Amino acid sequence: MNFDIINDGHSIMQAPTDELSQWMNKAFESRLSSFDQKLLCYSPTAYPYKIRAHKQVRSNNFPSLSVTGTSCSLNCEHCDGQLLKGMESTLTPESLFERCLEIKNQGGEGVLISGGSDSAGYVPLERFGKAIGRVKNELDMLVVVHTGLVTPETAHQLAAAGIDAAMIDVIGDETVSSKVYHIDDGPQKMRKSLDILEEHKIPTVPHVLVGLNYGQIKGEIEALQMISEGTPSAVVIIALSPVRKTPMESITPPTPESIGRLMTAARLGFQDIPILLGCARPMGQHKIDTDKYAIRSGANGIALISQEGVDFAKERELEPVFEDVCCSLAYRSLL
Repeated sequence: MNFDIINDGHSIMQAPTDELSQWMNKAFESRLSSFDQKLLCYSPTAYPYKIRAHKQVRSNNFPSLSVTGTSCSLNCEHCDGQLLKGMESTLTPESLFERCLEIKNQGGEGVLISGGSDSAGYVPLERFGKAIGRVKNELDMLVVVHTGLVTPETAHQLAAAGIDAAMIDVIGDETVSSKVYHIDDGPQKMRKSLDILEEHKIPTVPHVLVGLNYGQIKGEIEALQMISEGTPSAVVIIALSPVRKTPMESITPPTPESIGRLMTAARLGFQDIPILLGCARPMGQHKIDTDKYAIRSGANGIALISQEGVDFAKERELEPVFEDVCCSLAYRSLL
């Protein structure tokens, strides 16, 4: 890492607007010095997506599957299991493989495998290890797994299967972890899970959710610091988007500027690692403004980018390149 993430990161988060612009210019120049002009634009097909610049090639090129259906015992304050309703249920290893076979036969490239957690924060993935290995080896599909916390046995199964990336949420504040995710000692457990995955040579793609503290900033810079202690393949920044029928449904999300500030800190802290703006974020004008901040801060890629974001990227002499897969796979193109 090329700077003190904690000290400089907090400076970026608190800087006045004119100083923030200087930080962002520095971040953008850092991006240009380490990477090419391409801005990777991702549109995983768990979400319908069409803008003037791009239409998804097929509706099931990269869908999301849940190994627990809509069931989750963790009941996080910002989700409460609602986000699982947008995933396809594959409750057994057999149904997981059969669904992936269908997707493959229809021309699909890959899948995101996720699921609800038990009350301790672990997704029950171990019994799916052999099925995931068949998806990789027999079907030759891309597989990204949203793991939750992991045990050495889970990591062993995922490594043996040969998955392409492990996504894991990272929280840098113990209070936020406890109150929102209902996981005590969350930061330590998340860093330990990253260690286990990295020890098994699995590409890790940590996610930092801006505004998880009921819309307020708390622990995000510390999360970046924790991530910097390992060897991430990419870092994804996402943002709180209030979901109906959850305790946070009426919360005001973080501003596009605050998201841009964290992305600037991430870019300067991880100068040779892909930094991405993920698909989980507010829509509408908020999304447009956030896209522009992400581009100014030197992001390598944006999921579900707005047309205005595409146009702005071109103004900055970047070349938007579209892929209908999960942005966690960016390292395959960039590293």
